[in-house]
Amino acid sequence: MISTKNLVTRIEDIPSYWVFQYYLNLQQKLIGQDLKIKSLFNPGEKTPSFCIYVDKSIMQYKFKDFSTGKSGSKIDLVMYLFNVNFGDAMQKIVSDYNKAMMNGDFEKITLEPEAKWKIDYVRTRDWIQTDADFWLQFHIGSSLLQEYKVRPLEYYTMIREKEDSIETISFEKANTYGYFNKDKELIKIYQPFSTKRKFYNAQDYLQGFDQLNYKESYLVICSSLKDAMCLRSFNYKLEVLAPSSENSIIKPYIINNLKTKYKKIITLFDNDDAGKKAIQVYQEKYGINGVALPISKDISDAVKEHGFGKIHAELKPLLLQTIKQ
Repeated sequence: MISTKNLVTRIEDIPSYWVFQYYLNLQQKLIGQDLKIKSLFNPGEKTPSFCIYVDKSIMQYKFKDFSTGKSGSKIDLVMYLFNVNFGDAMQKIVSDYNKAMMNGDFEKITLEPEAKWKIDYVRTRDWIQTDADFWLQFHIGSSLLQEYKVRPLEYYTMIREKEDSIETISFEKANTYGYFNKDKELIKIYQPFSTKRKFYNAQDYLQGFDQLNYKESYLVICSSLKDAMCLRSFNYKLEVLAPSSENSIIKPYIINNLKTKYKKIITLFDNDDAGKKAIQVYQEKYGINGVALPISKDISDAVKEHGFGKIHAELKPLLLQTIKQ
């Protein structure tokens, strides 16, 4: 029997894993592993993008919903789920936790974060015809790929280090590409035909930043490096930039510095919920206006599906209109 003396009053005393298990109705116990489920905030989502993970710096579970951009702690989760403020969220968690304790619905767990896979080695190769076939459908040629340090990969290996062992796995797949920085360090792996994981981020990096020369009046922040290169292929008088994802908001000090370099900065993001949300975030946070090409999900897909000429005819006036806002 649980004594009322054991009931808690402080939010700090309530395990984060309990909060996520209880409110997300998880069938799998959280013991330190990462978990990915379908978004609770985007009912139409088909591919799970709601990530639950341990922040090792504080040994607490957190979440990141890549379909909506929502993220945060156990309290943030309850605030979003029940549309309540910070104080009400804490009160609800404490109340529900104590009820669960009274009912014996609780199991104490010591978190043991699982070892994560990381890139160990990549081997590049020469370009071949299948690479050209893939990139040219987006109007991206060899000169742009070379400028933005995109290289085809023959294979790459990943390792996972545990206390008493090291696991190694190797991947070799056609049309696999590495994105590198100016120091030839791997930034990202792109596997466009992979059904499980198209991207693997090796390190945080603002794509296109190395290539900025500040010679044009306008800067366009795109949703991906592929879209940025595609936009560059139109030869408009502008420069491009792309965070690692639409949900990775560029830091304020970088934006403030860029505003001193360009007459105007705008965003060109995907024509989906995440892209529209990102456009709104940049507008509200930085006063940067944005646009999404309505004809397709993104600019590179639009060029592939409708051709360079048609997209040029639709894209140019959209960009000009957004710049003049």
